[in-house]
Amino acid sequence: MPHANNAGVEIRYETDAPDAGDPDEAVVFCGDVGLGAWQFGWQHAALAGPHTVITPETRGVGRSDAPPGPYTVEALASDVDAVCAAEGIRNAHLVGYGLGGMVALAYALASSRPASLSVVGTPPAGDAYNPDGVWADPSTPAAVEGSLNGLLSESFRGNHPDALSRIAEWRLAEDAGRETFEAHRAAVDGFDLSDRLYELTTPTLVVHGTDDTACPVTAAETLAEGLPRGELHAVEGARHLVGVEASAAVNDALVGWLAEHAADPFPE
Repeated sequence: MPHANNAGVEIRYETDAPDAGDPDEAVVFCGDVGLGAWQFGWQHAALAGPHTVITPETRGVGRSDAPPGPYTVEALASDVDAVCAAEGIRNAHLVGYGLGGMVALAYALASSRPASLSVVGTPPAGDAYNPDGVWADPSTPAAVEGSLNGLLSESFRGNHPDALSRIAEWRLAEDAGRETFEAHRAAVDGFDLSDRLYELTTPTLVVHGTDDTACPVTAAETLAEGLPRGELHAVEGARHLVGVEASAAVNDALVGWLAEHAADPFPE
């Protein structure tokens, strides 16, 4: 598994590259608070192939280094930049969940490398986001299973019990411990772009479940309205893990968005 070094912090990541396409361009996932790479499994399957897809493990998660916290969104964005630099990516299409969406927004303000953003369950400021509704201590299986009640709609849970048990297994194996969660929570608490959204001219798709209990849909509406090139894609009835429970709708939106903003992956 390759790694990038950001001022002494090693960030591990995975790359899936097609045989054809633009080697300078990639879709880059940015993870939510304390969550492992499992969170992007549904989107990875849809986007890998036509696009180079890079999945970093957020600092403190998986095999990436876990320097002492607290962390800032800006530091996490610089980790993503180190990964893009290591892979020679000139145009990064960032797909971020929750905290990862905040990282994507901050990165786009700081650098010209991001070519488009897709943010899922993401607010313009951390005070509209509840990290306790997202992370659960992986040393406590009952807490992990219970957390899915708030993250996924009742209808999805009732119709897909097998998916719930698989997600719980992935969370127990991949999610970060409490120390990293607290460091990530500090990044959320310190995040506020409310007064700077007008500066962020990168095209941004704002994806949000209308029943998200960790981050209310009103936060997504505020974000999309405040961004000069923001576009809201609300998914009716879905909760925070909208990319899981409404993966077909979310993937269709992402594929269409990337078709509009990425280079032709298979030029004539």
